Amino acid sequence: MWLLGPVAEFKCPPIVSILIMTWPVRCLSLGGRNSSHTYDEVDWRLNSGAEMRMFSMFAVPAPPVRHQQLLVTIFGLYGRNAGDALPVSALISMLGSLGYDAPGVRSSVSRLKAKGVLKSVREGGIAKYKISESVSDVFREGDRRIFAPEQAAPVDQWVLAVFSVPESMRNRRHQLRSALLGLGFGSVANGVWIAPANKLEQARERLTSSGLIEFVDLFRSDYVFDGPMRPKIAEWWDLNELDQQFTEFLELYAGAEEQWTQRVGHDPEAALAGSTQELRREAFRYYIPMLTLWRKFPYKDPNLPADYLPPEWHGPAVRRTFQAVHRLAAPLAAAHAHEVISEALDPAVA
Repeated sequence: MWLLGPVAEFKCPPIVSILIMTWPVRCLSLGGRNSSHTYDEVDWRLNSGAEMRMFSMFAVPAPPVRHQQLLVTIFGLYGRNAGDALPVSALISMLGSLGYDAPGVRSSVSRLKAKGVLKSVREGGIAKYKISESVSDVFREGDRRIFAPEQAAPVDQWVLAVFSVPESMRNRRHQLRSALLGLGFGSVANGVWIAPANKLEQARERLTSSGLIEFVDLFRSDYVFDGPMRPKIAEWWDLNELDQQFTEFLELYAGAEEQWTQRVGHDPEAALAGSTQELRREAFRYYIPMLTLWRKFPYKDPNLPADYLPPEWHGPAVRRTFQAVHRLAAPLAAAHAHEVISEALDPAVA
């Protein structure tokens, strides 16, 4: 995997009329990182002399995500091509627009370097960071899961992963559980995990590349239980916890597709061609935290047929919401990011 609560409302305070008539007012609400909030931007313009009208209002949710998570998202999107390395100043600028301070960004970059996710380089006298070769495969695999319009397929067979790890290698046991969870497996019993059979090759590849395959036996199997599957699925996967996370996502991004469609229309290319610098920046501020929150779900969601899931399961709605915003906002956000990177590499372009 690429290594929430209700939105708080914010209202502008009363503004003296002389100030309103002099310049646009921007209202920015920044809360703590442990609570959900919005960045609310309101552009005011005068109409017919002293009359004032609202020109635009766009609430940008800011979910409680950490510096490191946002940095991984940014590198996953904009630091992947051969030779790509992102200047530290660009990272500080991008996270600064999301409400994070420079010392926190530098500290998180250092932690990702210590974990082997990033490595530092210096080119042309500019301090930069790039993705380590050791984790590049993880990012490529993440692309297939995070951005794929995955649809639940009928489950004809299951794959069982049965593992046994010596007590002296307890840390490998933890790594195995984390890997199987990240592949969408559910736990049947101690050391026995289950997933739809279409996960078999992906599981074999992941466990082999991480050096864990020696502890695991993989079986393709049928389940001959005659009763309904829904109660069994609820035993093997913690669906309540996952659906609560889905619900929080939807509360945070309620109406997102309509909001973006009204703002930029249905054509992403036309929206980008006619975009302003402010719109591109706003798209970045909206899209990056949303993607950071979303990208954990494809690793947790078993993506099972609807008959196996609770009646009010919110997984498909979350996927539709993300994909709709991704289609419209991602190109705008990318344009802003590349503008920031170009400016950091050559301030003369600003």
